Amino acid sequence: MDTIEPPVKLSESAADRINAIVEEMNSDKKMLRVAVNGGGCSGFQYSFDLEDTQNPDDVAVINKGATLLVDQLSLMYLAGSEIDFVEDMIGASFQIKNPNATASCSCGSSFAI
Repeated sequence: MDTIEPPVKLSESAADRINAIVEEMNSDKKMLRVAVNGGGCSGFQYSFDLEDTQNPDDVAVINKGATLLVDQLSLMYLAGSEIDFVEDMIGASFQIKNPNATASCSCGSSFAI
């Protein structure tokens, strides 16, 4: 049987962080939505929100019980990307490793194609 790769990957560290946030918040919002919006210093920007509902056209990626949602329009810009959670000396954040981006700002929250 062939294994189908998801269009967007969710790293184990990102899945762990989503699970921790949901547990800490004790909320009905149990899924992380990643979207691409126009704006930001490089042309497009990423947004992250917790959701309680999956829309019919959303792609859901599940890892370690954590669910990542991506709408179809954002998927055009995120295909092949990996959503990761990184902790370093200057802070902790979700980061997107996007092979489609030709440029990004220094904070990593906006990009150009």
